[in-house]
Amino acid sequence: MATCLFCEIAAGRQPAAVVYADELVTAFLDVRPLFPGHVLVVPKEHIAVLADLPAPAVGPYFEQVQRIAVAVQSAMGAQGSFVAVNNVVSQSVPHLHTHVVPRTKGDGLRGFFWPRTKYASPQEADDVAAKIRAAL
Repeated sequence: MATCLFCEIAAGRQPAAVVYADELVTAFLDVRPLFPGHVLVVPKEHIAVLADLPAPAVGPYFEQVQRIAVAVQSAMGAQGSFVAVNNVVSQSVPHLHTHVVPRTKGDGLRGFFWPRTKYASPQEADDVAAKIRAAL
């Protein structure tokens, strides 16, 4: 595998504005933030996507994401936050990372960052829900 930028940051071999680190995660400022205070939380171990995060690590990982989201909101005087994970598509670095973005009403972001659609009918929504239930 080629060198992973986020593994290098987590190991302290690449510079970053680190806001938190422990044995499980490293959290640092995004170099292209949506707003000041936009933090990326990454597992120290190389994990490509959320589905690859071992089940026992899910709770501890998201406990730290939760803690960082509260701190970002407080530190930045934000009214709330946006917390998101991309898997493969729109994932600029192939290492699991959770975006924690401070939000304030009227900040210019609208919902998700892509066009929203509607189901053509309640039946179409039911069919999609059934497919997902079957996959679970």
